[in-house]
Amino acid sequence: MRKLRASSFALCIALALMLGLSIVPAPTMAADAQPIVGDWEGTLDPGAQAKKRIVVHISAAQDGTLSGTIDYPDQETSGSLITAITYKEPALHFESNPSQSVYDGTMNKDNSEITGTWKQPGASLNVILKRAP
Repeated sequence: MRKLRASSFALCIALALMLGLSIVPAPTMAADAQPIVGDWEGTLDPGAQAKKRIVVHISAAQDGTLSGTIDYPDQETSGSLITAITYKEPALHFESNPSQSVYDGTMNKDNSEITGTWKQPGASLNVILKRAP
């Protein structure tokens, strides 16, 4: 009789655990936990040349991997692929091969701004990306 009770108790615990874990799937939690996901706006100021607005779009897959694109509204260019991207709080790094651009920045404490350096052939610019409304 004791063995039957112990195995019934173990079965109930296992079922409760399975039910509890199925309510909030793990991939959803991973994607939602990334403060870097969203749209970010900034301005490239090369000095002697005209300023250029940029919009960086960062998204996360269900498994938490990041991807993104860059728009250059002043040049009427959109969807430039980000070919490599990593975010390890608070540091963001991404590369875009079509424009040979590299950005390294640091997220502020309230996740509203990333301060960093935008590097492309012949230029290294300080760029602040602000969360788009």
